[in-house]
Amino acid sequence: MYKILTVDDEEMIRKLIRKYAEFEGHEVTEAADGMQAVQLCREKEFDIIIMDIMMPELDGFSACREIRKTSSTPIIMLSARGEEYDKINGFELGVDDYVVKPFSPKELMLRIDAVLKRTHASSTAAARPNEVVEIGGLKADITARLVYVDGKRVDMSPKEYDLFFYMLKNRNIALSREKLITEVWGYDFYGDDRTLDTHIKLLRKSLGEYSRLIVTLRGVGYRFESK
Repeated sequence: MYKILTVDDEEMIRKLIRKYAEFEGHEVTEAADGMQAVQLCREKEFDIIIMDIMMPELDGFSACREIRKTSSTPIIMLSARGEEYDKINGFELGVDDYVVKPFSPKELMLRIDAVLKRTHASSTAAARPNEVVEIGGLKADITARLVYVDGKRVDMSPKEYDLFFYMLKNRNIALSREKLITEVWGYDFYGDDRTLDTHIKLLRKSLGEYSRLIVTLRGVGYRFESK
């Protein structure tokens, strides 16, 4: 059973999510705006947060920014808009997934499962012996999920870390788009190829001059070069 916080100023949306989530045995708490969501996250712990972007009092992005100051609870954003800017902004704030309205409640439940499975897998990996990779001034502590560029720590979104570490572990190997999506997002990923491209853009931005190590293979995918 998951403890789900659903945040949306539209009561019908909240009730729809509650109906399907409770049918699957999950516990649901509702918030009508970002201010309520932030306060609830200070008072209780949730397994995952489903949050709309456009809300009164405090929008979803601002609420996410406040929640991320004290919590790493997975967040799935809901929005009636599907512009790339919105997705990039959300992913930079640490959003785990992005669903555009109108959406299928069944698909949303599958996405919740997928996000929480990935989160659990990342937590399990943290128990392994330290694995550190250094390429010039680029240093990655895979176990501790820390990245340094020329001695300065770089903060990434959760999915940026997952994508970067997977490419790093498979450096100098051509990775197809399908392979990256399957391994990083999971077999039950319901997004599209643009999600991968958006994260590659974010990752290149985070790596600065070392972004050159991520090579685009036209018609295939990407390769991380360490030579």
